Amino acid sequence: MSAKLQSILSFPWVPSRYGKAPYFWLLSFVIMGWKYLYVKPGSTELPLLLACILVFLPIYFYSFWQTASWRIYASITLICTMGIVWAPYNYGSSTFCIFAATMCSRLPDSKRAYMCLLSIGLVIGIASYLMDLTTMFWVPALIFSIASGAGAIIGERLTRSNESLLKKQEEVEYLAALAERERIARDLHDLLGHTLSVITLKAELAGKLQERNPAACKKEINDIEHTARQALAEVRAAVIGYRATGLGHELESAKNALDAAQVNLITDVKQFTMPHAVENVLALALREAVTNIIRHAQASQCQISLSMEKTNAIMKISDNGIADQTKMLLKGSGLKGMNERVQALGGNLQISSRTDTSGLQIDISLPVHEKKEKP
Repeated sequence: MSAKLQSILSFPWVPSRYGKAPYFWLLSFVIMGWKYLYVKPGSTELPLLLACILVFLPIYFYSFWQTASWRIYASITLICTMGIVWAPYNYGSSTFCIFAATMCSRLPDSKRAYMCLLSIGLVIGIASYLMDLTTMFWVPALIFSIASGAGAIIGERLTRSNESLLKKQEEVEYLAALAERERIARDLHDLLGHTLSVITLKAELAGKLQERNPAACKKEINDIEHTARQALAEVRAAVIGYRATGLGHELESAKNALDAAQVNLITDVKQFTMPHAVENVLALALREAVTNIIRHAQASQCQISLSMEKTNAIMKISDNGIADQTKMLLKGSGLKGMNERVQALGGNLQISSRTDTSGLQIDISLPVHEKKEKP
């Protein structure tokens, strides 16, 4: 029994994407206790009120997990009815109506959600008129129900839009990775297929010539060694090519990703030659920075600049998103890896808040030309 109770308590009562806010909203029930500061409750009033709250809680948590419209409508109806029934005895029951209004955001269709919210407002108004309810009930019930319900609907649609965007981005990344794996498989097959076949044939021939013609056998073995070394060099060159996609390719990928996230990209990239190692580090840093902007910054604009100052390549990546995204960046390993790659080439990386907006700016400085050692 204790294990079952523990599993119930550890179960996530609210989807993780809502955070802790739904639990915090429950504190609004203290409004119902305001009346009892100056009016003594009846002998059965408090037990009935507690029973109603205990009935409300399962329905409230149940509504977060539902996708079927009729179940959401049923939850809204029960909670709103509970608030109206309690209204003649405790004007704080407007809290139930406010919760019912916020439940409209669970409906999958925005038009139905707003229609349901309007219906709740009409029901509260008609019931208050027919039952001659106090203004202490229907004024907050109408005002806060409409405001809270509309805000919840807008927030829910925004959250679903962001989730859809992230899912599409993950699908694109998965398909891109799948296509890359297929390309690597084809390239390696074309690269090694013929070479390994030649090595196999020469090894078989060397085995046959081992006793009959040792000189010819030795020649075949030397050819096998040469062919194997050549294949190894080709594989290494191919792997380096896979790892270093190039800064131009990464800029194009960044533009496509930011366009999909509805972030306007402004670039000021100067053309100049740089070592492949420097270009690879800048490309990887750009990829990580753009990923952070899409996932954390909530920005509408991104600026990328690349220039040459003396002997250093200077890349600046900035956004106009939220100012406290630095905390989220420091939690991940992406920024740490970016900094380690920059420092490995003798460069410098700095993150600072922008002075003109609330966003962040990443400054990367990498030496392009190696310093000559003094004799």
